[in-house]
Order: sequence, then structure tokens, then C-alpha cells
Amino acid sequence: MGSATINIVLPLFAILLAGYFAGRSGLFGETSSAVLNRFVFVVSLPSLVFVSLSRVTVDQFFNWPFLGTLGGGMLATFLISVAVARVVFPGGLAQLGLHGLTAMYSSTGYIGLPILLIAFGNEALVPGIIGAVITGAVFLPLAIILVEIGNGDKAKAFSLKPLINVARTPVFMATAAGLLVSASGFDLPKPVATFCDLLGGAFTPCALFSAGLFMVGCSVKGDGREISWLVLMKLAIHPIITWWLAYHVFELDGILPAVAVIQAALPCGVPVFVLAQQYQVFVARANAAVVISTAVSVVTLSVLLGVLVT
Repeated sequence: MGSATINIVLPLFAILLAGYFAGRSGLFGETSSAVLNRFVFVVSLPSLVFVSLSRVTVDQFFNWPFLGTLGGGMLATFLISVAVARVVFPGGLAQLGLHGLTAMYSSTGYIGLPILLIAFGNEALVPGIIGAVITGAVFLPLAIILVEIGNGDKAKAFSLKPLINVARTPVFMATAAGLLVSASGFDLPKPVATFCDLLGGAFTPCALFSAGLFMVGCSVKGDGREISWLVLMKLAIHPIITWWLAYHVFELDGILPAVAVIQAALPCGVPVFVLAQQYQVFVARANAAVVISTAVSVVTLSVLLGVLVT
């Protein structure tokens, strides 16, 4: 556990803290978080995703037992949290949808991929990308549908615009493009591959530093009971369900079961707060869940990595 903490978790969270203190000092200005975040998710991550997927076979991406493990863990966590919230933390359909999303949406982009790359090397990149794609392509649209229905005026038609916007994000377009190149058997020209490798190499430090900058503007407000429940679901129940699926149902081999469990054990992702802010529903609770789960995950991920990484 000590080695995993020192070699993997502490350096990553040290970069996040460096971003936080840089933001607190005002060194980079008020718009720095938004600018760096945009670079990470519009330029660096899509470059990394595209060039990485272009180098693997389509079969490696569509690993159905792994997909079943990740997706099953996410779906079970979502349904359990929504069922409990409906009884214990009653609210409208929009609030229930965001409650469920907060409980299962992992911070794969900001924290998960950097941890996986340092812990397991490039072998973990594709499984890590798969986790990010499932979360964004399946469960983010599901939450959007629930929020749209919950907030929708009965006189208005259901809007597909939010779902179209999800499909048009750079990461999903890069995923589709990378898989198309892979399926075609075409090798990227060396200058193009090098260009993408260089931009993709900036992803890990920039994502973590950007997450630290983002934390400066975050506050912890809302129902303490509900926030505690959400953090418990995200950091404990979600990984336990995924562990059972990975080791006892789908019986994954190699690094895949560890990768799946680590992704499930990640703190709540920032996109949940962004979505809540966009619809002005569940904003304070989503914000608090992101901040608290990130802080607590320093300990929980350290323990988990000490067990799973040998």
C-alpha cells in the first residue's frame, strides 16, 4: 500500500493540489480553469484517444465481458441510488436523474486515465477510454433524458439537442475516427501520429492541474445526509458491485478486473456538476459530491491500489 500511494496516488494528487493553490493565488487569472479545461477536452484528450484507438483492433475495443462489467456496475449503481433517493431524498424526475448520475459517474478523464496509465502503463489506455466512452455515451444521455422530461413544459416537444451535443463532443468524434482508422487497416502517417502523441502526452498533467484550478471555485453545500450517501455510493458501493462482476460473474483476466474496479472507485466527475449547472437542478449537491469524493478518494484509492497493483 505504501509503494502504491507514494508512486501513483500522491504524485497525481500533488499536481491537482498544485493547480488548486495556483488558482487560489490568482497566478493564472479567473479564466485559467476554463481555458486549460478546454485544451484538455477539446485538443489533448481527443488526440490521445484518436491515435491510441487507431493502433488497436476493433475487437480489443468491443470487449463484451469488460463492457458488461463496467456497464453493469454503472447501471446497478444508478438504479440503486435512484431507488433509495425516491424514498429517502424525494424530488422531481430531474433531481432523481442527477442523483443517480452523481452516484455512478467516475472522473475518468481528470483522474482515472492518469492513474491507470501510471499504474499499468499503455496497456490500460484502451480499457480506460472504454470506461469514459460508456459513461458519456450511455449514462450522461440517460440523465439528460430524465432531466429534460422532468423540466420539460408539457406544451413543448421533447428536445434532442442535448443528446446531439453529447454525440458531437470531441472525445466521441475522436473515438469514432480512431475506430474507423483501425477497421480500415490504414496506418497513420508518421507526422500525424507524432503530432497526436505530442498533444496527447500533455493530457495527464494538464487534466490534473485543470481539476485543481476548478476546485478553487467549488463550495460544499446541500443536504449532508444526501451528499454522504452519494459519496458512499460512488467510492464504496459502485466499486464493490464492479468487483463482484469483474471477478465472479465475467471473470476478467489480466489487468482488466483491476482496471474496471479502479474506474468504479474514482471520485465523481466534474461533468455531473456542469450538467447540473446547465439545467439549474441539483447544483449544490453535485458540486459538494465532486469536491468531497475527490478529497476522500485520496485515501480510498491509495488503499485500493495497494491491494490491486502488484
